Formats: sequence, structure tokens, C-alpha cells
Amino acid sequence: MYKKEDHENMKCYKKLIFVDSSDTTRSPMAEIMLKKKLLLSSLVIESRGLIVLFPEPINQKSEAILISHGYEAENHMSKPLIQEDIGDGEGVLILAMEQELKEKILEEYSNLKHLYTLTGFVGGRGDLAPLYGEPLKEYGYYYETLDTLLDGLVIKLNEEEILS
Repeated sequence: MYKKEDHENMKCYKKLIFVDSSDTTRSPMAEIMLKKKLLLSSLVIESRGLIVLFPEPINQKSEAILISHGYEAENHMSKPLIQEDIGDGEGVLILAMEQELKEKILEEYSNLKHLYTLTGFVGGRGDLAPLYGEPLKEYGYYYETLDTLLDGLVIKLNEEEILS
């Protein structure tokens, strides 16, 4: 639970953007999963990639893992992160999947008032490593890790909403 003095630092977010390199694996999984969790306030949840040359569907292994857990992923098409997604930065929470991506975002975009790694934002350590070329089993492990992180994210966002 947050201390009373932390209340002044609480943020109410209107939009959350998960960012990975291609927006075909990690970030769309996070977007799709978070949309099914219970948030106390209305929040636009999106995913974007830093290197998206053309729209692509979600990675087949990511889709298979999501489907095996009751999610639908067939409508996702990758999109690049653009400055218009961030706007003036007010109320926009950007969660990168790894520190290296966070640093690239810092270099290339402006008005970044709320930029973190997902693990860092929920109080963890480390990155959510890329899954490219990994076997399906690794995607399953990733799903479990991501689910735990997203549960922590929901708790944090809901506490911030209550305290605001």
C-alpha cells in the first residue's frame, strides 16, 4: 500500500501503450491480456512497435498461447509508435518491454512524462526478453511471467485510481 505522502505523486492515466520492437509478440500479448483484467477506470490500452515497416499479424506462437488461455488475437495488426500516440504526454503511460527499448524511445520521441519498463513500473527487475526464434514452450513461460506482471500493474493502477 502507498504512504500518504505518495498521494501527491499519483498519476491518473488515460492511455497505456505497451512497446516492443515489432509489435507482433510481447506488446500485443500484454495489450490483449490487460484488456481482460479488471481496471477501476477507463483506460485506452494499445501496443506499438519501434520497427514496424508494414502491418503484420500477431506472431503465431503468441497467438497460440493466448488462444490456449482463452484470449482472441486474430484482429491484431502491428503499428509503429508515432509521436501522435504520445501527444503532449499528459495521462499517457508508456511501458517498454526492455530497458534498451526505453532508451530508444527516450532518444526518438518527446513529451515522455510517464515512460518506464513494465517490470520497473511494477517494482520488479530485469527485462522481458525478445522471444524471436524461441520454441513454443518459452512463449508459455513468457505468458506466465507476463500474467504475473500484469496483475501487479492492475493493482498499481487501481491503487493510483483510488488515491487520486
